[in-house]
Amino acid sequence: MPQTILIGTRGSALALAQAEGVARQLRDLGARVELRIIKTTGDRVQGPPEMPAEKGVFVKEIEAALLAGEVRLAVHSLKDLPTDLKPGLLIAAVPLRADPRDALISRGQRLADLPRGARVGTSSPRRRAQLLRVRPDLEMLPVRGNVHTRLRKLDAGDYDAIVLAAAGLERLGLGDRIVERLACEVCLPAPGQGALAVEARAGDEEAIGLARRIEDAASRACVEAERALLAGLGGGCRVPIGALAEAEGAALRLRGVVASPDGARAVFGEKVGERERPQELGRLLAEDLAAQLDDAAIEIG
Repeated sequence: MPQTILIGTRGSALALAQAEGVARQLRDLGARVELRIIKTTGDRVQGPPEMPAEKGVFVKEIEAALLAGEVRLAVHSLKDLPTDLKPGLLIAAVPLRADPRDALISRGQRLADLPRGARVGTSSPRRRAQLLRVRPDLEMLPVRGNVHTRLRKLDAGDYDAIVLAAAGLERLGLGDRIVERLACEVCLPAPGQGALAVEARAGDEEAIGLARRIEDAASRACVEAERALLAGLGGGCRVPIGALAEAEGAALRLRGVVASPDGARAVFGEKVGERERPQELGRLLAEDLAAQLDDAAIEIG
Protein backbone atom coordinates (compact mmCIF):
# COMPACT_ATOMS: atom_id res chain seq x y z
CA MET A 1 0.00 0.00 0.00
CA PRO A 2 1.43 3.42 -0.92
CA GLN A 3 2.65 5.61 1.92
CA THR A 4 0.38 8.40 3.13
CA ILE A 5 1.80 11.84 2.31
CA LEU A 6 1.15 14.47 4.96
CA ILE A 7 0.28 17.98 3.78
CA GLY A 8 0.97 20.88 6.14
CA THR A 9 -1.53 23.72 6.35
CA ARG A 10 -2.73 26.49 8.60
CA GLY A 11 -5.90 25.79 10.52
CA SER A 12 -8.08 28.69 9.39
CA ALA A 13 -11.26 27.90 7.49
CA LEU A 14 -9.81 29.36 4.30
CA ALA A 15 -6.46 27.58 4.62
CA LEU A 16 -8.23 24.27 5.23
CA ALA A 17 -10.52 24.80 2.24
CA GLN A 18 -7.50 25.50 0.05
CA ALA A 19 -5.49 22.54 1.35
CA GLU A 20 -8.47 20.20 1.05
CA GLY A 21 -8.94 21.32 -2.54
CA VAL A 22 -5.35 20.32 -3.31
CA ALA A 23 -5.72 17.07 -1.35
CA ARG A 24 -8.86 16.22 -3.34
CA GLN A 25 -6.99 16.69 -6.63
CA LEU A 26 -4.18 14.43 -5.42
CA ARG A 27 -6.61 11.78 -4.18
CA ASP A 28 -8.28 11.82 -7.59
CA LEU A 29 -4.88 10.80 -8.94
CA GLY A 30 -4.82 7.82 -6.58
CA ALA A 31 -2.54 9.30 -3.91
CA ARG A 32 -2.99 8.76 -0.19
CA VAL A 33 -2.79 12.17 1.46
CA GLU A 34 -3.80 13.63 4.81
CA LEU A 35 -3.76 17.16 6.19
CA ARG A 36 -1.77 18.20 9.25
CA ILE A 37 -2.66 21.54 10.84
CA ILE A 38 0.33 23.64 11.90
CA LYS A 39 -0.16 26.84 13.89
CA THR A 40 1.96 29.70 12.56
CA THR A 41 3.26 32.90 14.08
CA GLY A 42 0.70 34.82 12.06
CA ASP A 43 -2.08 32.75 13.65
CA ARG A 44 -0.82 33.27 17.20
CA VAL A 45 0.25 36.91 17.13
CA GLN A 46 -1.46 39.78 15.38
CA GLY A 47 -0.30 43.34 15.75
CA PRO A 48 -2.47 46.43 15.73
CA PRO A 49 -4.98 46.34 12.86
CA GLU A 50 -3.25 49.15 11.02
CA MET A 51 -0.02 47.11 10.86
CA PRO A 52 0.12 44.53 8.05
CA ALA A 53 1.70 41.17 8.79
CA GLU A 54 5.44 40.73 8.31
CA LYS A 55 6.66 38.62 5.43
CA GLY A 56 6.61 34.90 6.11
CA VAL A 57 4.65 34.89 9.39
CA PHE A 58 1.98 32.60 7.89
CA VAL A 59 4.45 30.06 6.49
CA LYS A 60 7.51 29.93 8.77
CA GLU A 61 6.47 27.03 11.00
CA ILE A 62 5.03 25.07 8.09
CA GLU A 63 8.30 25.41 6.20
CA ALA A 64 10.20 24.27 9.29
CA ALA A 65 8.02 21.15 9.39
CA LEU A 66 8.77 20.53 5.71
CA LEU A 67 12.50 20.83 6.24
CA ALA A 68 12.31 18.51 9.25
CA GLY A 69 10.41 15.89 7.25
CA GLU A 70 7.33 16.13 9.49
CA VAL A 71 5.20 16.87 6.43
CA ARG A 72 6.11 16.29 2.80
CA LEU A 73 4.00 18.94 1.08
CA ALA A 74 2.54 22.26 2.19
CA VAL A 75 -0.24 24.37 0.73
CA HIS A 76 -0.03 28.16 1.01
CA SER A 77 -1.80 31.17 -0.40
CA LEU A 78 0.96 32.05 -2.84
CA LYS A 79 0.88 35.73 -1.93
CA ASP A 80 1.89 34.75 1.64
CA LEU A 81 5.16 33.19 0.42
CA PRO A 82 8.20 35.51 0.51
CA THR A 83 9.85 35.90 -2.87
CA ASP A 84 13.08 34.46 -1.45
CA LEU A 85 12.23 30.87 -0.52
CA LYS A 86 14.08 29.13 2.29
CA PRO A 87 17.09 27.11 1.07
CA GLY A 88 16.11 23.50 0.56
CA LEU A 89 12.50 24.26 -0.39
CA LEU A 90 10.79 24.80 -3.73
CA ILE A 91 7.36 25.47 -5.17
CA ALA A 92 6.55 22.05 -6.59
CA ALA A 93 3.25 23.09 -8.16
CA VAL A 94 1.00 26.05 -8.83
CA PRO A 95 -2.50 24.66 -9.49
CA LEU A 96 -5.01 26.43 -11.69
CA ARG A 97 -5.41 29.95 -10.37
CA ALA A 98 -8.76 31.27 -9.12
CA ASP A 99 -10.06 34.80 -9.76
CA PRO A 100 -7.16 37.09 -8.75
CA ARG A 101 -9.29 40.23 -8.34
CA ASP A 102 -10.28 42.06 -5.19
CA ALA A 103 -13.94 42.01 -4.25
CA LEU A 104 -16.11 44.70 -2.69
CA ILE A 105 -18.64 43.47 -0.17
CA SER A 106 -21.26 45.97 0.93
CA ARG A 107 -24.99 46.26 1.53
CA GLY A 108 -25.62 46.28 -2.20
CA GLN A 109 -23.65 49.32 -3.36
CA ARG A 110 -20.85 49.22 -5.88
CA LEU A 111 -17.69 51.26 -5.33
CA ALA A 112 -18.89 54.19 -7.44
CA ASP A 113 -22.21 54.25 -5.58
CA LEU A 114 -20.86 54.32 -2.02
CA PRO A 115 -21.82 57.61 -0.35
CA ARG A 116 -19.20 60.27 0.25
CA GLY A 117 -17.21 59.45 3.38
CA ALA A 118 -18.28 55.80 3.38
CA ARG A 119 -16.32 53.62 5.81
CA VAL A 120 -14.39 50.95 3.94
CA GLY A 121 -12.52 48.25 5.84
CA THR A 122 -9.14 46.94 4.72
CA SER A 123 -5.76 46.48 6.38
CA SER A 124 -3.97 46.16 3.03
CA PRO A 125 -1.83 49.20 2.11
CA ARG A 126 -2.19 48.16 -1.54
CA ARG A 127 -5.97 48.15 -1.47
CA ARG A 128 -6.13 51.31 0.62
CA ALA A 129 -3.87 53.30 -1.71
CA GLN A 130 -5.58 52.22 -4.93
CA LEU A 131 -9.10 52.81 -3.65
CA LEU A 132 -8.16 56.25 -2.35
CA ARG A 133 -6.72 57.04 -5.79
CA VAL A 134 -10.18 56.68 -7.35
CA ARG A 135 -12.29 57.62 -4.31
CA PRO A 136 -10.23 60.00 -2.10
CA ASP A 137 -13.38 60.85 -0.14
CA LEU A 138 -13.66 57.38 1.40
CA GLU A 139 -12.77 56.77 5.04
CA MET A 140 -10.42 53.80 4.96
CA LEU A 141 -10.47 51.89 8.24
CA PRO A 142 -8.34 48.92 9.35
CA VAL A 143 -10.02 45.57 9.87
CA ARG A 144 -8.62 42.35 11.31
CA GLY A 145 -9.81 38.79 11.64
CA ASN A 146 -10.61 35.92 9.34
CA VAL A 147 -13.06 36.22 6.47
CA HIS A 148 -16.12 35.32 8.56
CA THR A 149 -15.13 37.77 11.31
CA ARG A 150 -14.75 40.59 8.80
CA LEU A 151 -18.11 39.84 7.25
CA ARG A 152 -19.74 39.89 10.69
CA LYS A 153 -18.22 43.31 11.37
CA LEU A 154 -19.65 44.57 8.10
CA ASP A 155 -23.06 43.11 8.88
CA ALA A 156 -22.96 44.67 12.36
CA GLY A 157 -22.59 48.11 10.79
CA ASP A 158 -18.95 48.74 11.69
CA TYR A 159 -18.24 49.41 8.00
CA ASP A 160 -20.19 50.41 4.92
CA ALA A 161 -18.06 48.05 2.82
CA ILE A 162 -15.02 45.81 3.09
CA VAL A 163 -12.58 44.56 0.47
CA LEU A 164 -11.42 40.94 0.35
CA ALA A 165 -9.91 38.59 -2.22
CA ALA A 166 -12.56 37.17 -4.53
CA ALA A 167 -10.79 33.80 -4.56
CA GLY A 168 -10.97 33.40 -0.80
CA LEU A 169 -14.68 34.14 -0.73
CA GLU A 170 -15.33 31.66 -3.51
CA ARG A 171 -13.28 28.91 -1.84
CA LEU A 172 -15.36 29.38 1.32
CA GLY A 173 -18.61 29.20 -0.61
CA LEU A 174 -19.26 32.90 0.00
CA GLY A 175 -19.10 34.14 -3.56
CA ASP A 176 -22.68 35.37 -3.30
CA ARG A 177 -21.51 38.06 -0.87
CA ILE A 178 -19.52 39.78 -3.63
CA VAL A 179 -21.20 42.96 -4.81
CA GLU A 180 -18.43 44.00 -7.23
CA ARG A 181 -15.26 42.40 -8.53
CA LEU A 182 -12.95 45.39 -8.78
CA ALA A 183 -11.56 45.98 -12.25
CA CYS A 184 -7.78 45.90 -12.50
CA GLU A 185 -7.88 49.49 -13.75
CA VAL A 186 -9.24 50.35 -10.30
CA CYS A 187 -7.30 47.96 -8.08
CA LEU A 188 -4.51 45.68 -9.27
CA PRO A 189 -4.29 42.61 -7.03
CA ALA A 190 -1.37 41.53 -4.88
CA PRO A 191 1.28 39.51 -6.72
CA GLY A 192 0.16 35.90 -6.60
CA GLN A 193 -3.35 36.64 -5.35
CA GLY A 194 -5.83 33.89 -6.14
CA ALA A 195 -3.06 31.32 -6.66
CA LEU A 196 -1.90 28.50 -4.40
CA ALA A 197 1.61 27.22 -3.91
CA VAL A 198 2.30 23.56 -3.18
CA GLU A 199 5.69 23.62 -1.51
CA ALA A 200 8.03 20.65 -1.10
CA ARG A 201 11.49 19.82 0.17
CA ALA A 202 14.17 19.73 -2.53
CA GLY A 203 15.17 16.14 -3.19
CA ASP A 204 11.84 14.58 -2.21
CA GLU A 205 11.22 13.40 -5.75
CA GLU A 206 8.13 11.35 -4.90
CA ALA A 207 6.30 14.29 -3.32
CA ILE A 208 7.52 16.73 -5.98
CA GLY A 209 6.47 14.40 -8.79
CA LEU A 210 3.03 13.96 -7.28
CA ALA A 211 2.51 17.72 -6.85
CA ARG A 212 3.62 18.44 -10.38
CA ARG A 213 0.72 16.40 -11.70
CA ILE A 214 -1.64 19.23 -10.64
CA GLU A 215 0.54 22.03 -12.01
CA ASP A 216 -1.06 24.60 -14.32
CA ALA A 217 1.66 25.99 -16.57
CA ALA A 218 -0.08 29.27 -17.38
CA SER A 219 -0.79 29.99 -13.71
CA ARG A 220 2.85 29.24 -12.86
CA ALA A 221 4.13 31.62 -15.54
CA CYS A 222 1.81 34.43 -14.39
CA VAL A 223 2.74 34.25 -10.74
CA GLU A 224 6.45 33.93 -11.49
CA ALA A 225 6.30 37.17 -13.47
CA GLU A 226 4.40 38.93 -10.66
CA ARG A 227 6.77 37.68 -7.96
CA ALA A 228 9.80 38.71 -10.02
CA LEU A 229 8.33 42.21 -10.28
CA LEU A 230 7.82 42.30 -6.50
CA ALA A 231 11.33 41.03 -5.85
CA GLY A 232 12.79 43.53 -8.31
CA LEU A 233 11.15 46.39 -6.44
CA GLY A 234 12.24 45.04 -3.08
CA GLY A 235 8.66 45.36 -1.90
CA GLY A 236 6.85 43.57 0.87
CA CYS A 237 3.42 43.74 2.41
CA ARG A 238 3.98 47.28 3.76
CA VAL A 239 4.44 48.81 0.30
CA PRO A 240 1.43 49.45 -1.97
CA ILE A 241 2.44 47.29 -4.94
CA GLY A 242 -0.03 45.59 -7.26
CA ALA A 243 0.67 43.28 -10.18
CA LEU A 244 -1.20 41.00 -12.53
CA ALA A 245 0.06 38.86 -15.38
CA GLU A 246 -2.24 37.26 -17.92
CA ALA A 247 -1.35 34.55 -20.42
CA GLU A 248 -2.13 35.40 -24.02
CA GLY A 249 -1.13 32.39 -26.06
CA ALA A 250 2.65 32.13 -26.01
CA ALA A 251 2.93 35.61 -24.49
CA LEU A 252 2.43 37.14 -21.06
CA ARG A 253 1.03 40.58 -20.40
CA LEU A 254 2.15 42.00 -17.06
CA ARG A 255 0.74 45.13 -15.43
CA GLY A 256 2.10 46.74 -12.29
CA VAL A 257 1.53 49.71 -9.99
CA VAL A 258 3.40 51.30 -7.10
CA ALA A 259 1.47 53.90 -5.13
CA SER A 260 2.02 56.26 -2.25
CA PRO A 261 0.20 55.11 0.90
CA ASP A 262 -2.42 57.85 0.56
CA GLY A 263 -3.07 57.02 -3.09
CA ALA A 264 -2.25 60.58 -4.16
CA ARG A 265 0.65 59.44 -6.34
CA ALA A 266 1.12 56.28 -8.36
CA VAL A 267 3.26 54.94 -11.18
CA PHE A 268 1.99 52.35 -13.64
CA GLY A 269 3.63 50.10 -16.17
CA GLU A 270 2.84 47.31 -18.58
CA LYS A 271 5.01 44.92 -20.59
CA VAL A 272 4.42 41.96 -22.87
CA GLY A 273 6.98 39.17 -23.07
CA GLU A 274 7.47 35.47 -23.68
CA ARG A 275 5.50 33.13 -21.45
CA GLU A 276 8.58 30.94 -21.20
CA ARG A 277 10.59 33.79 -19.62
CA PRO A 278 8.27 35.18 -16.91
CA GLN A 279 10.98 36.17 -14.45
CA GLU A 280 12.73 38.31 -17.05
CA LEU A 281 9.43 40.04 -17.81
CA GLY A 282 8.88 40.80 -14.14
CA ARG A 283 12.39 42.11 -13.70
CA LEU A 284 12.12 44.40 -16.71
CA LEU A 285 8.82 45.90 -15.57
CA ALA A 286 10.22 46.38 -12.07
CA GLU A 287 13.08 48.38 -13.59
CA ASP A 288 10.61 50.53 -15.54
CA LEU A 289 8.53 51.23 -12.45
CA ALA A 290 11.58 51.92 -10.28
CA ALA A 291 12.80 54.50 -12.81
CA GLN A 292 9.58 56.46 -12.31
CA LEU A 293 9.55 56.50 -8.52
CA ASP A 294 11.77 59.52 -7.90
CA ASP A 295 9.75 61.75 -10.21
CA ALA A 296 6.58 60.62 -8.48
CA ALA A 297 8.13 61.13 -5.00
CA ILE A 298 7.31 57.56 -3.95
CA GLU A 299 9.62 55.66 -1.61
CA ILE A 300 9.63 51.90 -1.32
CA GLY A 301 12.66 51.47 0.92
